[in-house]
Amino acid sequence: VIQNLSQTPVLRELLKEAKMPDTTVKIDSPELSMVEPQLIKLGQPGPLTLAMYQFLTEMQETRKGVVTPKELFAQVCKKAIRFKGYQQQDSHEFLRYLLDGMKAEE
Repeated sequence: VIQNLSQTPVLRELLKEAKMPDTTVKIDSPELSMVEPQLIKLGQPGPLTLAMYQFLTEMQETRKGVVTPKELFAQVCKKAIRFKGYQQQDSHEFLRYLLDGMKAEE
């Protein structure tokens, strides 16, 4: 799930902008040419959003080697306690809690 999200350019750009509080971003994607560009005012980023940004940044660094999602996972566990204890969970559940948690921080 995280590898797929890391290859989503609009998400990466939005997270880059989101780390700065009270920023207005314009989302204009060539793939969505029939849709008007969206202006979104972002508030102070929350800890889950910052952890996601940091992890995706580390993944993009080619010299970093192996990266672990320890802080990102800890932040997801704070929003969804079902992930504590390292039991088997479905990736779509993780995706849902990750995105819902980031949205709740808006």
